Amino acid sequence: MKTTILLVGHGSRNKEGNREIEAFATTWRAKNPQWRIEICFIEFAEVLIDQGLDNAANGSDRVIIVPLILNAAGHVKMEIPHHIADGRKRHPNVAFIYARHLGASERILEILKRNLGKAMASMDMPDPQNSGVILLGRGSSDRVANGEVAKMARWLFEESDHPLVDIAFTGITYPRIESVVQRQIALGMKQLVILPYYLFTGTLIERIKRQVERLQTQYPQVTIAMGRYFGFEDEIYTLLNERIAEASGDSQTTHMMECDGCLYRQEAESEHHHHHHDAASHTEANR
Repeated sequence: MKTTILLVGHGSRNKEGNREIEAFATTWRAKNPQWRIEICFIEFAEVLIDQGLDNAANGSDRVIIVPLILNAAGHVKMEIPHHIADGRKRHPNVAFIYARHLGASERILEILKRNLGKAMASMDMPDPQNSGVILLGRGSSDRVANGEVAKMARWLFEESDHPLVDIAFTGITYPRIESVVQRQIALGMKQLVILPYYLFTGTLIERIKRQVERLQTQYPQVTIAMGRYFGFEDEIYTLLNERIAEASGDSQTTHMMECDGCLYRQEAESEHHHHHHDAASHTEANR
């Protein structure tokens, strides 16, 4: 069976953002020479989804569509599936399989922790106890997508020494970054780290940079550092490979639940294991 993988990027009015996605795809191809990988965009680019589906279907028996998108909102839940349905009509002999988006996971948490560490290092490693963190997402009308950002902020709080790890959004919903910065400073934070919850550069990343510059001018007594977007981190490539394995049915394990790796579950299972052996010993002794 001839399979083609179609990577779907969001697309940006900023051409550099689209070039980054194309460079990302080139690197992903080099990491997986066994795959035929095509690329398209949802908007603001030359090759849009319909053309991408047609390109991928050409000479293929199966197309696996992989959204290069962090959170599932309208694009992932409605727009891409609509285009896939049309693609099936145009190519009735080709199987189209829709893979999961990247999502909020332990791998994304690892990137956030690393970016936070680099931002703290850029400020000469101040005390995390008076350094606030703001996770800055794109913002959506979909509450589940916004909730994914909130989940990652909570996970980051659980695994750091920062007393404040808040969320903000660049549009659509609230709070916005200015309000959260004001709140954290009012609560005594002497340094702030703003972590963009974005995959690649674009018009919004450039806007965030300008906002941070203005905020630094507005609050000169506080040092504000901006982290980097995710882009070319190894975990993103790993997540994509996992999505392909899931969609292909090649994954050797079931999808791990969020609780599978947590310390609470491990400790609980350990206690249950000991309790089981204690009970077995007690039974054996009474025989």
